[in-house]
Amino acid sequence: MSTTVSTPASHAESANKRYFFDKFGLTERLLERCLGEALSAGGDYADLYFESIASTSIGVDESLVKSASQGVSAGCGIRVISGERTGYAYTDDLSSERLLRAARTASLIANGPTKELVTGFNANESQRPSLYPIPAADSDASLAAKLSLVMRADKAARAFDARIVQVRASYSDELRRILIAASDGTFASDTQPLARLNVFVIAKDGARNSKGTSGGGGRVELDFFEDTKSPEHFANEAARQAILQLNAVAAPAGEMEVVLGPGWPGVLLHEAVGHGLEADFNRKKTSAFAGLIGQSVASSKVTVVDNGTMPSRRGSLNVDDEGAATQETVLIENGVLKGYLSDKLSARLMGIASTGSGRRESYQHIPMPRMTNTYMLNGEDVPEDIIRSVKRGLYAVNFGGGQVDITSGKFVFSASEAYLIEDGKITAPVRDATLIGNGPEALKYVSMVGNDLALDEGIGTCGKDGQSVPVGVGMPTIKLDRMTVGGTGN
Repeated sequence: MSTTVSTPASHAESANKRYFFDKFGLTERLLERCLGEALSAGGDYADLYFESIASTSIGVDESLVKSASQGVSAGCGIRVISGERTGYAYTDDLSSERLLRAARTASLIANGPTKELVTGFNANESQRPSLYPIPAADSDASLAAKLSLVMRADKAARAFDARIVQVRASYSDELRRILIAASDGTFASDTQPLARLNVFVIAKDGARNSKGTSGGGGRVELDFFEDTKSPEHFANEAARQAILQLNAVAAPAGEMEVVLGPGWPGVLLHEAVGHGLEADFNRKKTSAFAGLIGQSVASSKVTVVDNGTMPSRRGSLNVDDEGAATQETVLIENGVLKGYLSDKLSARLMGIASTGSGRRESYQHIPMPRMTNTYMLNGEDVPEDIIRSVKRGLYAVNFGGGQVDITSGKFVFSASEAYLIEDGKITAPVRDATLIGNGPEALKYVSMVGNDLALDEGIGTCGKDGQSVPVGVGMPTIKLDRMTVGGTGN
């Protein structure tokens, strides 16, 4: 049985493959042998996921460099699927002996006759232009430039107000190279940059303390952190939040109208609705959205998409971690549930198309359906009119942590920046506000959707089953006619 590459890839894609072949001594024959071993006990499908990461991290606390690291790592994860069962093994030694041993270990999940491979790999990456630049290799000069960004953020935050008493700033980036070969002929690769700058501050005024945080980034090069997305921009934003909270009043409690601001508040949409639309939860009937395709699950004003094809966005990918091209997937359209986010396993078992949503944290983890950039589309309402329509309510601009029960859809979110709305006007900032509700139910109370769609600054990290991946969120200003607010005020 011979395996050949049947379709020429682009120059960049070919360079990605050559990286693994040249640096680690891989050959097409070795990939074929590993897949053969993986399917030697039967099984329906097998794949190899090679990964190499070069990373940098710098942290500054109290104007002193408290941490700085650079590292490289590489490994391969080998998966075998047999029915609904998955066998998985990984190794950080990419020698042929260790790869073949990992393949045999993964094969133990299966029980049946040897599975024949599809003849020939397909170089099936999308031929569209890459969604992100590939930075040049790091140098001492670029490391110094990264440290300069962090120190600038520290200085700007301290200069914002004398009540800023503590500042922590950090910068991290990575360049991830991946190569995927699978028994269905998939043969894909990608080089994925990722960078993030973050600022955290504490303000103090007498006995009262408050905090603020800001940051941003994406699949970008270092020059992204200049101009409007400069360290000073993020530092000033974190400091502004902290100073604002010093004089905030206690949040009211009870059911009321709630307005969510544009951008990062889309994290509530991501958690309360997005996870419930991932295919594995629906295949296992553990999602509140299971079996509801074609039914109304939200207000007719609500359309939600997941889009992995947005240039330079934190959640974007040229190909997912199973080698499939990412896409824009409409999840909810005018309130009607249209579909789920699926990987290869869920697509096969559910009889649906894969949406290029198979993602994993690293070669040590199995892929599963995950979001990329998830957001609500624009409506027709003017944001100022949305505020004016509220007699008494809450305007939530920024969110901190939250918890969601996928099965029931119930959620609790803390608002890190929120204001009272009184007689159609934004008034006092509030502290300790929480939003409590049910994801599918909450969307039915959306009565107004603004025309000011914004995406987050590039800070999102999503956790699921112990795995973390970078994501993006967003929404326009929206009004919910009913939502329970938790607080200690009147």
